[in-house]
Parts: sequence; structure tokens; C-alpha cells
Amino acid sequence: RLKVVHHNARLANKEDSKSDIPDEYRDQGLVRSKVLILVPFRNSALRIVEMLASILLEESNNNVLNKKRFFDEFGAGEIAMPRKNPKPEDYEKTFAGDTDDNFKIGISVTKKSLKLYADFYSADIIIASPLGLRVIVGAEGQADRDFDFLASIELLVLDQAEIILMQNWDHLLHVWDHLHMQPRESHGTNFARVRPWALNGRTRYYRQTLLFCAHSLPQFSALFSRRCHNYAGKVCVVNPIRTGTICQIVLQLPQVFNRIECSSAVSSIDARFDHFINKVLPQYKESVMSHTVIYVPSYFDYVRIRNHFKKETVSFVQICEYSKDAKIARARDMFFHSSAHFLLYSERFHFFRRIRLKGIRHIIFYQPPTIPHFYSELCNLMQGDRQTTEEGSLSVTVLYTRYDSTQLAAIVGSDRVARMLASDRSVHMFMTGE
Repeated sequence: RLKVVHHNARLANKEDSKSDIPDEYRDQGLVRSKVLILVPFRNSALRIVEMLASILLEESNNNVLNKKRFFDEFGAGEIAMPRKNPKPEDYEKTFAGDTDDNFKIGISVTKKSLKLYADFYSADIIIASPLGLRVIVGAEGQADRDFDFLASIELLVLDQAEIILMQNWDHLLHVWDHLHMQPRESHGTNFARVRPWALNGRTRYYRQTLLFCAHSLPQFSALFSRRCHNYAGKVCVVNPIRTGTICQIVLQLPQVFNRIECSSAVSSIDARFDHFINKVLPQYKESVMSHTVIYVPSYFDYVRIRNHFKKETVSFVQICEYSKDAKIARARDMFFHSSAHFLLYSERFHFFRRIRLKGIRHIIFYQPPTIPHFYSELCNLMQGDRQTTEEGSLSVTVLYTRYDSTQLAAIVGSDRVARMLASDRSVHMFMTGE
């Protein structure tokens, strides 16, 4: 920004016309906004703005315009955490502060101040949630949609990607698809000052992208490999997983991992469902296998299983992110008191609510959890029922394909998952708590 201001001052002293501006003064993009920061919650944006102010401005002259309005809108709405039966520590950290996921704010930067709530075409930095931008970007055919402000992003930061995945990954991909598109209007741009590679539609190859995620995820890897195109290359840093979350289980618990053979990621969807319906489910329909939780990460798989259960009149109750509180309470009560054989349970509900299920004797993980510690957390919930624990009638079954290796490695460890995938056996059992 200082470079642009410096060039503006030098050009103001020249008598040359705009057409005679030297190439050394080509220092701009098609629009002004250069930095896009995508985060899941308002509280995340609040912490980023506070950090920017502390870095860019002197403490003695902390000149942030519209500061009061910003703190009123981004510093309120904190969720009250229960004191009785407290939530896990990671849950309280994730959902601290304002957790509204529909927001966007433009920030213009000068030498001595930050102006919050700047218009996007006058802003240097945009901080937003994927949902907040999705509303503006709109869909094909909408008259009032706008995405020109995304044309010249030179630094894209995606933080807390695992939370955005739990919110709605499609919103992120939709916004990403509208980066670096040809603007429909000029927005007052002096094209004599625009860099040649921006005019040639090559901004995506000069954009720096910083992606941060707490866990290795297939969706994250796909984003990194298919949608980051900087000509200078890529660097990926991943923490090694030696033991996995399976070591955090405190019960003596047999865990059976069933590998499902499939030829592609697309065919794995039907292969998993067929294996579950024809081989796994019949074993769990016996009366001795009551109190079984079926944990399903994908909502589409959840709906498919639910529809099958209704068609076959299977004894079950269900809890998902769209369930109302009254139905959740009823489902928990029926499951605990053996009025329903199965509990169909979605991952997104567990992420956003983190309730403590009671009466679990058996768990079927339809797919390895997206959040690794959810595996050990759900397994450890079995210790709440001392009677079943003493009987030793507890079990865990995990269904996986070779396309689930990333999630599986976070559970059993990188070395162990490599041996499991290379083995001739499709079934592996581990015992913990010994």
C-alpha cells in the first residue's frame, strides 16, 4: 500500500498523460482488495483485527476507525457454557466468543490508522466467513450478485478449515470458484497502473495461499492440490502421527476395523453402504447387541441409512444437526431405556452439541470420524454404564476404505494404517485398556 501511495505522489508531480505512465508504476490489480482472510466465526475475526492493530499501529496511537461499532457487533453473543456436566475443553475453546458464521468486513490500511467497515472496493483487507461471502457472491441468475472484489486477491488465508468443513464446505468452494474472475465493471480502476499479469488474467498464479487445519483431511488435501496454483510451487507441513487417538481409550475394549474393497472414491459410497447393510447390520440386530450407536460423518450417508431403516422397520431413533431439542431428549431416553435398538447419530451434531450419550454398549463407525479425538471420546462414553462395563459386552466396529487412510491414520497411527492397507486381511482387531 505504501508503494502505491508513493507512486501516486510521484505521478501527481508529472505532467505526462495517463497513457505515458512507465511500466515501473504498474503496481495495482484490477480492484483494490488484496488480502482475503476466511475464518468460521465472528470471534475469529475479532482476534485477527486485534492482532492487525497491534502489529500495524503504534500503541500510543492506536487509531482504529469504527472501533466501537466493531466490538459491539463482533464482541457479543457469547455462548454460556454449562457448569454442570461441562463441555470438553476443546469445545469451550472452539466456541468461545461470538460464534455467528454470517459476517464480512472490509479494512482499509493507512500509515497511521485502520478503517473498519470500509467498502470492499476501497478496502485492502477483507475478513469474512464463507457464508458471509456466499450471500454476496450469489448464484447464477441473481441480479444483485457481486464478486468483482475478489478479482485481485494476492494473499488468501484460510484458517480453522476443520470448523469450516463442519459448517458447509460448499460455501467455501463456491467463493473459491469466483476468485480472479473478469470484473464486470471497472470500479474506477486506472488500467495504466494495473500489472500486466493481472490484465492477462494470471492473478491466480501469483496469489499466495496460506491454509491452516488442525487435522489432515481429504477435503483439505484436495483444496491444496487442485485449487492452489502459484507458479513458485507449494509447501505442505504435516505433523507425524505416531500413536493416534486409539491410545486415549481407557476401557478394555475390542475394536474391529473392516476394510471395504472398492475401485474408486465414487464407488466407495455404494460399496460401504452394501457392506454395512448386508454384512454388519445383520450381526447387530440380535437382542444381545442392543444399545448400538451408528456414528455417521456424512449427512448424505445418514439420510440413506435412515431411509433404509424406515423402509425395513428397524427399531431405531435418530439425532442429527437438524433435530429439535424435544426430539433429541426423547431419542436419548428411548435409547437409554432400551425402547430403541439403534441410535443413528450424525457427526455434525456431535461437533456442535457434544452431548454425553448414556447407555452405549456398541458403536459402529460407518466411516472414521473427521475429528480424530471424537473416536476415543465416544468410546470412553461407555464407561459411564458400570454394569455393561463389568459384563464386558462392549464392542466397536469401524468401516473404512483405502480412501479413508488420512482419517484412519489419526486414529491408529501412520505406521499401523500403512500395514493395515497393505495386508491381505480385511479385518483387524485391536484391544485397548490392557
